[in-house]
Amino acid sequence: MNAKTNTPATGSVQVETFNTVVIGAGFAGLYALHRLRDQMGVSVRVFDVAGDVGGTWYWNRYPGARCDIESIHYSYSFSEALQQEWTWTERFAAQPEILRYLNHVADRFDLRKDIQFNTRITSLVWDEKNKLWQVGTKDGIIARAKFLIAGTGNLSVAKTPEFKGFENFKGEIYSTGNWPHEGVNFTGKRVGVIGAGASGIQAITEIAKEAAHLTVFQRTPNYAAPIGNAPMDSETDRQVKAHYAEIRTKSRNSFIGLPYDQAQPSALTVSAEERRRVYDECYAQGGFRLIFDSFADMLFNKESNDTAAEYIRAKIRERVKDPKVADILTPKDYPYGTKRPPLETNYYETYNRDNVTLVDIKNSPIERITEHGIRTASGEYELDAIVLAIGFDAMTGPLLQLGIVGRNGEKLADKWANGPLTYLGIATHGFPNLFFITGPQSPAVLYNMPLAIEDHVDFATDAIQYLRDHDLDVIEPTLEAETQWVAHVYELAQQTLLPGTDSWYTGANIPGKPRGCMIYLGGAPAYRKICADVQNNGYTGFALDHSAMKHSTATA
Repeated sequence: MNAKTNTPATGSVQVETFNTVVIGAGFAGLYALHRLRDQMGVSVRVFDVAGDVGGTWYWNRYPGARCDIESIHYSYSFSEALQQEWTWTERFAAQPEILRYLNHVADRFDLRKDIQFNTRITSLVWDEKNKLWQVGTKDGIIARAKFLIAGTGNLSVAKTPEFKGFENFKGEIYSTGNWPHEGVNFTGKRVGVIGAGASGIQAITEIAKEAAHLTVFQRTPNYAAPIGNAPMDSETDRQVKAHYAEIRTKSRNSFIGLPYDQAQPSALTVSAEERRRVYDECYAQGGFRLIFDSFADMLFNKESNDTAAEYIRAKIRERVKDPKVADILTPKDYPYGTKRPPLETNYYETYNRDNVTLVDIKNSPIERITEHGIRTASGEYELDAIVLAIGFDAMTGPLLQLGIVGRNGEKLADKWANGPLTYLGIATHGFPNLFFITGPQSPAVLYNMPLAIEDHVDFATDAIQYLRDHDLDVIEPTLEAETQWVAHVYELAQQTLLPGTDSWYTGANIPGKPRGCMIYLGGAPAYRKICADVQNNGYTGFALDHSAMKHSTATA
């Protein structure tokens, strides 16, 4: 191996065996490596297709990219020294600062020496005879491991464009999910952005300031609320660092892993004046407070949700000068929060600019990409550059592209052909010693991700330690436990407003993808208690053995 670049050496490949292989060097992979190597003393190797650490923050470098969770919460809690030494410059950190933070973590804990970059994993195959996972690339097997941890992220595989003719376009094409590291200069250019979700909204606001003309192609309008970003002031930083332990405890005991505590039971049990006061306050505070810190029944009661949805619609009409443009930007046919609610800074004011045009491709669909731009049902728009902000094959996409094959040659893609089947969102029957970090059917994207990641890494590594301590070799969910968990996840989902909306939460954004519930909707505290009970009772729902389970229906 080349020590300087940490890339695979040419020629014959020596296949090493590790206790654990970790896929991905973002938030999940870095913490998993530290926990396994430095705290447990086991051999571990991390593989990542990227050229350095960062995960999603390595790839998503588009203009305006920033976190939608406050920086002080969107960070690791496992090291008090790390918490005290790092100072954020903004309330909501931008991509470059988050990437600097993850590089600092890698350097501080000397993690890079056990990470192999520039390596795309194409197969992960369970070797039943030797009770090992075989880790392969297109060139062959490069490692074996007793345990496998997939820290591939939830939003790391970009959606494939549905439009024809990209090969004919003579201009430049970019994707928000894989932005050029050297940046892009749009000065003097006619730019088209396809997509107005979270990434699109961030990019649109910034590109409009630079481009000669920006055309936004929007299919579905979003309920965007202000992010409320500002420089981090020294007093806030001091207060947070003085109370980080209690802040983290409060966060982990809240529904989404943020220390919000203002939510009243229902928007329907207060006066119109009180409701307006609450919405005004949350809207001004920024972040996810409007959806998660106003009224507790927002995702469960349509009438309550309607009051918040109409509040945002009114804000859009206030902020956008042209009533016709405002109408196109206004969501009307799905409840607020049933798609991930984007956060913005002057997004709606962007459409008041003379150099910005909004195209409604729901009523006038894109027909094809041409040599000179984009043709819709109502006409052609000449462009010098196209930016794809069309979203991700979320939750399951990053796992299915790894070529995972479990017991008896069963492919994960086949097992999940009709939707994900997991136990606790962290493991699946038929695939021993495999852990998904913030996998489908865990709280994942509705739980502050760094804390959710730490919870899952702790669960996986605690299980590995438990097997070591008890001279066991294999851990695998029982079919019964998996079936019950999937039913529980779906039962919870039906009590909410989410299943009625087409979104990546349900897989509906990908043509042909099976529609199903991707998220455990019971909240972080309930989920944490379930996982703790599983552990405290000797891993209830898992079969533990010195060898592979002899019967697929065996129970713990």
